[in-house]
Amino acid sequence: MSEEEATQAKAISVYETFWAEMERLYADKGTKTDSLKKYAAAEALVNGENGIKSMHAGGKVVTGKVVLGDTTVTKSDLDRKVPNVFLSVCLDVSKWNVLNADSGKPVALPSTRLTKYVVEATVEEWPQGWRVVRNRPQEKPC
Repeated sequence: MSEEEATQAKAISVYETFWAEMERLYADKGTKTDSLKKYAAAEALVNGENGIKSMHAGGKVVTGKVVLGDTTVTKSDLDRKVPNVFLSVCLDVSKWNVLNADSGKPVALPSTRLTKYVVEATVEEWPQGWRVVRNRPQEKPC
């Protein structure tokens, strides 16, 4: 494995860990989102924290698994001052269950919502380590 392939693999691993942490935070209404800073920064951190806080403020939690598939490095620039890797990922939330936090009962969701869609992400190497800085759903099924 070349150094570039190893770095790309590290970026993918950080992205996977970011989603594992998102799962954990969405599932527990009482959890603070500070731990997300270990895996995300900039836009991805703000959007992730806001999404979790909004869900919890609405009296909901989300349980189950997010499945990441077809993860592809679309570009990498490792010679920059802040090296980065761009990813395209199929995010599958079909096994995620939105529940009322108090009753534990399922919340009705639109039947037309996308449950498997393309996400474009950017992972950068910051002084503290690799961080997801952009995580943008593309409203395109996969």
